[in-house]
Amino acid sequence: MKRYDVVTLFPEMFDAIADSGITRRAIDEKVWELHCWNPRDFVDDNYKTIDDRPFGGGPGMVMKAEPIANAIKAAKARQAEFAMEPKVIYLSPQAKPLKDADVRRLSSEAGLVFLCGRYEGIDERLVAAQVDEEISIGDYVLSGGELAAMVVIDAMLRLLPGVLNDGASAVEDSYSPSRDGLLDHPHYTRPEIWNDNAVPQVLMSGHHRDIASWRRRMAIERTWLRRPELLAELLAKAALTPQELKWLDEIRASNKILSVVSRK
Repeated sequence: MKRYDVVTLFPEMFDAIADSGITRRAIDEKVWELHCWNPRDFVDDNYKTIDDRPFGGGPGMVMKAEPIANAIKAAKARQAEFAMEPKVIYLSPQAKPLKDADVRRLSSEAGLVFLCGRYEGIDERLVAAQVDEEISIGDYVLSGGELAAMVVIDAMLRLLPGVLNDGASAVEDSYSPSRDGLLDHPHYTRPEIWNDNAVPQVLMSGHHRDIASWRRRMAIERTWLRRPELLAELLAKAALTPQELKWLDEIRASNKILSVVSRK
């Protein structure tokens, strides 16, 4: 069982993953468990003060080191009961953006402690002393680390055996190693015609080899259109077959024609 602890001022936010969807089912099936720690529970004053003005001036408030240090200590003590020495992960917009490889690496950890900041941030001395790794989910700023922590937890859990109804789903996802760096292909379901748009005929053919080829070509096209830098990496590694390079030339030519037509 995976054991995740979260240090957060808003533990109720994590009801979203503890009470809903596949993450809730995974809790019921004892794939993982979640425990939240509120730094306010580790201060003695009547106002439960966990922040103060920044030295040097400036806007906003900074979260104090001591309450967070005590919350992390409690989280680690809980995991120590299961012979675990968890890493502390700080959700921060200043870190490198999260990649699929990071999710897979973290999902192998038996236990983790997620630290969710608020306000202008956390006293840097706490970060330097207690944090093992900082993670960002993108180059933008949220009101706090809670949503980012839930994103990371959800991404990790869906990789674990038994969490998804079909284990092949995670294997075929965009960014999965099995996709060689390509985005996923388009998906269709019933009805066969919707709003006068028909499902591609090849998907109705029953010819598995033709379907696999079509899906691979569509993955290349979608990656070229939406994330060309990913396709550039594959080309630099000579990772595409001669047939796939031919498809790419056709895709480029077709889209150039469409671009010319659209400008007329």
